Order: sequence, then C-alpha cells, then structure tokens
Amino acid sequence: MSLLTWTELEALTDFAIDRVNGPTNAQSNLRLFGHSEADVRVTLYRDHHGWCPYCQKVWLWLEEKQIPYRIRKVTMFCYGTKEKWYKNIVRSGMLPAIELDGRLITESDDILIALERTFGPLNGAGMEDSQVIPLRRLERLLFRAWCSWLCYPMRSPRDDQRQKEQFITVVGDVEKALSRTPGAYFLEDFGTVDIIFTPYVERMNASLYYYKGYCLRTENPHFSDWFDAMETRPTYRGTQSDFHTHAHDLPPQMGGCYSNQEPETEEYQKRVDRGPWLGLPDVTYPEPETSRQEALHRVLKHRQNIMRVNPADDRLFDQALRCALTHLMTGEVCTPPPGSDIGLRYLRDRISVPRDMSIYAAKRLREALESTAALVGDRQGPPISVRDRRDQDPANFQS
Repeated sequence: MSLLTWTELEALTDFAIDRVNGPTNAQSNLRLFGHSEADVRVTLYRDHHGWCPYCQKVWLWLEEKQIPYRIRKVTMFCYGTKEKWYKNIVRSGMLPAIELDGRLITESDDILIALERTFGPLNGAGMEDSQVIPLRRLERLLFRAWCSWLCYPMRSPRDDQRQKEQFITVVGDVEKALSRTPGAYFLEDFGTVDIIFTPYVERMNASLYYYKGYCLRTENPHFSDWFDAMETRPTYRGTQSDFHTHAHDLPPQMGGCYSNQEPETEEYQKRVDRGPWLGLPDVTYPEPETSRQEALHRVLKHRQNIMRVNPADDRLFDQALRCALTHLMTGEVCTPPPGSDIGLRYLRDRISVPRDMSIYAAKRLREALESTAALVGDRQGPPISVRDRRDQDPANFQS
C-alpha cells in the first residue's frame, strides 16, 4: 500500500468530543455540565500533564459532582519552569489550588472540605464524616507502606522482602475494608473515600508492577473489583493513566523508584516499555471503537510540535510518522526510511496519558510506532531521565 499523505490521513478521522459539556477529558479549560458560564464559581489550578495525584483527586470530585468550573494549567517543577503568574497567586508554586467565589484555597484535603461545605458532599459522606475519617487514615498508611517499598534503595533481597510483606499487610487491611460492603466501593455507594484512594492506588498498581513485579490489581480480589467498578465511571476514565506514563513520571516526583531486579520484574518492565501494551493490567474495560481515530486526531493536532522536538531529521521523521499512522489506520505494513527507528521510539516513549489522549488510544499509537520502527532497526530513542522530565516541557507545545 502506498504511504498516505497528511491530507489523506486527515480524512480518516472525525474524532471530536465536547470538552465543555461532554465526557471528562484532560484537554478541557472549561467545564459547564449544561450550565451557563455565569454559573462558574470555581477555578481549578492543576498540572498540564494530568499527572499530579492531588490534582486528580480534586478534578475527580468536581467531575462527579458536576460543579461548573474553569481550569488553568500549570507546569510542575520537574517538567519545566513554573509560570510566574501562578507563583504570584501561590507563592510555593504547589498544586492543586482553587479559587472559590474569589477565595484561594490550597492543599487537596482542605479544597475538598471547602467544596463540600459550599456544594454538599458526594452521596452524603464527606471528608469529616465518621465513616470516612478512619478510611482516610488507612489510605495514608497504605501510601507510606508503598513509599517504603518503592522509594528506597534495596540493601538486600531480604530487606526488599520485608518491605513487601509490610506493604501486603496494609493491603490486607484495605481488602478487609472493601469486603465490608456488598458492592465494590469502600462505602455502600461510590463517594469521597473512593476519590481519596484513586490517585495513589492507580500509581501503586503501575509502579509496583514495573519496579517490583507485583500487581496490586490482579493479586487482590477486592481491589480488582474496585478497579473494575471505577472503570465503569466516565469521570475516572477521563483522568485514568497507563502503566508506561506512571512508571516514568514517578521517579522524579518521588525522589527515585528502585527495582528489585528480579527476572519477573525485568520481564514486566520490557512489556511496559516495548509492548505488547494491550492486555496489561492497567485497564480492563472494553476498548472504544474510536481509539485509533482519537490517536490520529491528537497526532494531527500537534504534528508540527511533535516533529520539532523529535531528535530525528524532520523530513526523515515526517515519512516515518506517516508510515506508522498509515499502519495504525489501515493495518497495512508501510516500511519507514532507514534510520528512523530512533525517532519513532522517541515518540513512543513520550506519549503521556491522559494529557495527550486516552489510555486505549495511546496503546494503539505505541503499537503502531513500535511495529513500524521494528521494520528498520532495534535502536531505542534517548533514555527517559529519572531526575527530571524536561523532555515533556509543556512550553514546547504552547503557542
């Protein structure tokens, strides 16, 4: 099959979403849920990448409660230079923050409490409810056990095993908490507790799979049911990330993530980095029919900037990228020019979910980039830094 032109590729996608009133998505700057812009009382300041766990917590709450709000996006420290306008508002530069009726509030828990007092809690049980407080403490215990296992260099295999056992003990307590309700959520209905657990449990599932060869989702039946239930919610799907994004965004944020270097762990790392990505335990809901169209749409939107930051020669990469996209949309094998494998894999490694696209769209795009690159070589792109992610500086994609 002949290589498709950019014009021919553009004709293959009509993907579009209503960012203002439609499903939860990372590209929105305004959410109205059918209200008028005059009803907006909240501005959410969150990170450009849709990565910050504390931002995700507030983001999810606003989406579930369907509170009209504006979004202003800020660069996280490890991605680039913090915007001066934001540091004039929040001197520390920390995220998230909200403006509620003109009042600035920081710290995610304080933000949720303020939102509850203004708009009411989710499903009756708010942050200060007697059922919620002990579960909030349990989430912090789980967080600390995870950090102790993941974020400190391993002195010996025995030490790693001890940290694993301590983590699994706390996981057992969470499993017991989940087992006390007839459904899959922490309380009788979805609510505040599920939102509190979501950001770091999602990151635990990704990071422990990649660095420790342990899958939180598949090895714990109640957690598995909880993940499945969360994935029925369009709000969660719109904020959900994948293993690849989390595994490589976490080290600079956490001060390091340390592998146990077990054979199974190394096999999992290879799978996350080089595929196949479909079937990984980071998502189980059925793939949308529009995943390929979404991936193509997002590449077309940012094509010039994608080419500008890629290490490959522009003309070489232009042809290689069209080969990958031709394969993505038609299934036909299209051999890229020699020497383009590095450029294709550079892009493969820098797709960010949900910033760039949803989880299945990213998997399909990575799959097309890798299979196309493999036709001409096995060279990898520049390695992803564990000290910072300046390769993801949002300034490169802003007008």
